Amino acid sequence: MNRVLRTWAAPLACLFLLIASGALAQEEKKKEEPPKAAMTKCHMTFSVKGWSAFYKTSKGTGTITCDNGQSAKVAIKATGGGITFGTSEVADGTGKFSEVSGIEELFGSYAESEAHAGAGKSADAQALKKGKVNLTLSGTGKGVNIGFAFGKFTITKAE
Repeated sequence: MNRVLRTWAAPLACLFLLIASGALAQEEKKKEEPPKAAMTKCHMTFSVKGWSAFYKTSKGTGTITCDNGQSAKVAIKATGGGITFGTSEVADGTGKFSEVSGIEELFGSYAESEAHAGAGKSADAQALKKGKVNLTLSGTGKGVNIGFAFGKFTITKAE
């Protein structure tokens, strides 16, 4: 029995040292990794008014509010083109953003495509994308319009 232990003692000791050094290396690696940024959910309330005749343009204002306490007054501009005609006004719009690390990620231009038709009171919903950030918009308003358009929806800090 003693001879068996001596035969296996060195390889077992090496195995235990190898396992222990691997575990220590993993601990060191965990310490070196920077902590991941906390994510927050943000939403926006807005109103926009615009017109279209092949070219589409809308302007408006809004407020972005995040769960982490950040908020900002914003200016909104949507431009694009397509087969589109009419006027529209959304006085009670809401937007919901995908989770971000901070409000600064929300500013910029989002790709936009939409189909619309309305006469009098109407409702609208859109899904927009800017890099990894998604934005869904919905709202009610009034106008007379029909068509489809592609373009960009830009959010900037209000001056």
